[in-house]
Amino acid sequence: MDSVEVVVVGGGIVGLAIGRALAAHGHETLVLERHDGPGQETTSRNSGVIHSGIYYPTGSLKAQLCRRGRDLLYEYCAQRDVAHRRCGKLIVAGDSQMAALHALRQKAIDNGVRDLTLLTASQVAELEPQVRCTAALLSPSTGIVDVHELLLSYLGDLEAAGGTLVPRCELLSAAAGSDGLVLQVRSSDNIEGELQCRWLINCAGLAAIDLLRNIEGYPSARLRTAYYAKGNYFACHGVRPFQRLVYPMPNNAGLGVHATLDLDGTTRFGPDVEWVAKPDYRVDPQRTEAFYAAIREYWPGIPQHCLQPGYAGVRPKLVGPDAPAADFLIEGPAQHATAGLINLLGIESPGLTSSLAIGEQVAATIGS
Repeated sequence: MDSVEVVVVGGGIVGLAIGRALAAHGHETLVLERHDGPGQETTSRNSGVIHSGIYYPTGSLKAQLCRRGRDLLYEYCAQRDVAHRRCGKLIVAGDSQMAALHALRQKAIDNGVRDLTLLTASQVAELEPQVRCTAALLSPSTGIVDVHELLLSYLGDLEAAGGTLVPRCELLSAAAGSDGLVLQVRSSDNIEGELQCRWLINCAGLAAIDLLRNIEGYPSARLRTAYYAKGNYFACHGVRPFQRLVYPMPNNAGLGVHATLDLDGTTRFGPDVEWVAKPDYRVDPQRTEAFYAAIREYWPGIPQHCLQPGYAGVRPKLVGPDAPAADFLIEGPAQHATAGLINLLGIESPGLTSSLAIGEQVAATIGS
């Protein structure tokens, strides 16, 4: 039976960040990816925003890892010439949202994000003439990144440190063996085989929760239901209204239909929140009018017919639509008593921003 020290399941941006960190620390590392290449699910279908750490409960993993990850990511992109831009973001509020805006500012301060500026409507108009609001928070440390470039750079780091990405390879099950975990894996040509590892990192994103049912010894009391929040994006054609990202006030399930930018300056809007029973990447054109209505709250001059269906992504959620947003869950043997297993569950936004910090944390858990 082939043996390796560490197997990471999932070759998205977080899985590769973990893989590169482990390989850099001298661990023999394989990253298994069920698709033809890395990052083909959540990673390639997000907004590419580098978040500053404003929204998350103080002391949460999301708050800690986002702030640390943001700093690491800007430094990394500068060192590796990964295309990115610290374009800044406006979080806009109407008359009835002023108390919530001030509360959000205080939460950001409590989270260690102390570079926000409270702007009046006239100050906002000077920066973004198309935006209408009562007031806004300006976040200068929010930015955008070329996700594909970043993904390939992480992959290059993994391989340079001796790690390997194995595409078209799916983990079927895992069980305790005489010297670690024994994995049942299947390749794209339906050939099944066994692989032994000392550490198994379940970073399978949308499949991570379901995978737990196939890991022998994982406590049944810790099994949970997977929830999926689909986010639709619409492209904005014929006009480039903003120089910065523009966000409404957040809600329980997400950050609202906001304006994000590509590095070339083109604008897209999304994501909204559509709860689905399973991952589904179709964008329903009938959602267009709801997008116009949401966008007019802060851009009343949006031209009719400028929106076209773009793409959709699906966020892995730990809770359903009626519950407050859950924190990241990173659990190891100390939590579930299954030797050699680390699970990363509910790694949604700000997962991309937090990726290098998550890699740090997992590497520290395994040790040298």
